[in-house]
Amino acid sequence: MLLDVVKVKTQPDYQLDLEFANGEQRRFDMRPLLAVKPWNRISSLHLFEHARVEYGTVVWPGEIDIAPETLYDDSVVLSTR
Repeated sequence: MLLDVVKVKTQPDYQLDLEFANGEQRRFDMRPLLAVKPWNRISSLHLFEHARVEYGTVVWPGEIDIAPETLYDDSVVLSTR
């Protein structure tokens, strides 16, 4: 199931609060990925905080992104509409 991300908010502990097109709000922990390429390039909180939504997923400066399927499948539910 492919669900677009429609909103992202970064947390100071390198987690992403996400809202998906189906209305679900979920939290994704980026910490395990920050030690691996290409995400190691956003391991400073200053860069991590520049997350934005483009084309249904989360993107950072330098066009670093992550698949929306990964964000959905590996996140925990915060709430549903």
